[in-house]
Amino acid sequence: MTLVGKKAPKFVAAAVINGEEIVEDFSLAQYLGKKYVMFYFYPKDFTFVCPTEILAFQAKLAEFEKRDCAVVGCSTDTENSHLAWLSTPKNKGGIEGVTYPMVADTSKTISINYGILGGEFEYNEEGMTIFSGNPIAFRATFLIDKNGVVRHEYVNDLPLGRSIDEALRILDALIHNEEHGEVCPANWVEGKEAMSATREGVAEYLAAH
Repeated sequence: MTLVGKKAPKFVAAAVINGEEIVEDFSLAQYLGKKYVMFYFYPKDFTFVCPTEILAFQAKLAEFEKRDCAVVGCSTDTENSHLAWLSTPKNKGGIEGVTYPMVADTSKTISINYGILGGEFEYNEEGMTIFSGNPIAFRATFLIDKNGVVRHEYVNDLPLGRSIDEALRILDALIHNEEHGEVCPANWVEGKEAMSATREGVAEYLAAH
């Protein structure tokens, strides 16, 4: 089930902020009414595709920030694992230099509530709790507006790295719609023509393109 159009699930969890400090009560509520949030999940610390994505978000962080958008990462690893990885240089496979918050979903409840845990808990014939699947998060990205509503989500399987430029494009499209009331057609990017959400507007746009 999609979360688009619904309030983003709330949580309070441990996180590493500024690349060096562990806090025990991190929440997205701090951004409500103030900022958009690009909240993304990745599978595991100390892996291979994940650092390329995490560092790519950091490289574009100023672009998100100038659009009043916070970037927040999350995986099912512990806050101590996050901190160790954040303290490891890039040339040794680390993500040193990342400054945006990294949430520790050690209970896996955040991943479950967002619907992107790679499996599910079940009971076996003896009544014991087991896990069917892979107990880590998929590569999921959620754009949450200033009212706390999920406006966009996409989920990749584990081998498939995401596009940070696409995340920025979707953010630009949301901002454009909110500011101008226009809708954004296929492959729209900031600076290109959008269109009014009417039959006449669509016909005019299609005739011109």
